[in-house]
Amino acid sequence: MMAAPIGYAAWLSLFTEQSSGLGFGGTERAFSGAENYAKAFSDAGFRESFLHIAAYCALYIPVMIGGALSLALLVDSAVARAKRFFQLALFLPHAIPGLIASILWIYLYTPGISPVLDWIEAAGGSWNFFSADHVLSSIVNLAAWQWMGYNMVIFYAALQAVPRELLEAADMDGAGPLRTALQIKVPLISSAVVMTILFTCVGAIQLFTEPRLLNQKGSAAVDTEWSPTMYIWKAAFLQHDYGLAAAASLLLAALGVVLSYLVTKLGNRWKAA
Repeated sequence: MMAAPIGYAAWLSLFTEQSSGLGFGGTERAFSGAENYAKAFSDAGFRESFLHIAAYCALYIPVMIGGALSLALLVDSAVARAKRFFQLALFLPHAIPGLIASILWIYLYTPGISPVLDWIEAAGGSWNFFSADHVLSSIVNLAAWQWMGYNMVIFYAALQAVPRELLEAADMDGAGPLRTALQIKVPLISSAVVMTILFTCVGAIQLFTEPRLLNQKGSAAVDTEWSPTMYIWKAAFLQHDYGLAAAASLLLAALGVVLSYLVTKLGNRWKAA
């Protein structure tokens, strides 16, 4: 189920579609070797899309992991009340399909109809969620809103396995809630944290829905090649260059493999320490 599609994409990346004559004779598939890979590497739009996704990851991953872990620790704390209610309430945004969530937030970002912008203007401020200065934070906010509750549930489930006698011993030794959380709970759920970081990294480099809808909304800061997946989509479904799209897809997959290796390696060192 995994090897067959990857193998087909690898085979497809070695060919290009060529028109015969003036184009009236149809197209034929010709072997091109590594030409599609060279074309992708030499395309400034493809290279720039990785810069966009790198900036997105640098902002999104700390916000996502830090926010989800903080919420899980708060819900797990001894003073927390209505834990089941808050688990459901925080998880609920993840139950909304990504497309619907993006449309909801675009409504909240749009001047003239957004109550959020009305509040900002009433306070004497101004903000343009679609501008080049703010579009990255707009995308991060949208993605974090949908996925933070999901990761919070993973962390909270891992926290339930922490031996209660350790927490009681820490309390008897005079450790406060913050010290207990950082020095006892977080190290004991390091496996869950590493796994979540891994999944978040792999998911982040595949970003598509949020910037795609912002592009359709008319944001000048988000073009049709803003992220690698948008570049691949454009090559395949607008330019009908399936060889280039396959080559770009495999390059993105290779990046995912490298990131997975690095996160796992660093995570193992953290757990060993």
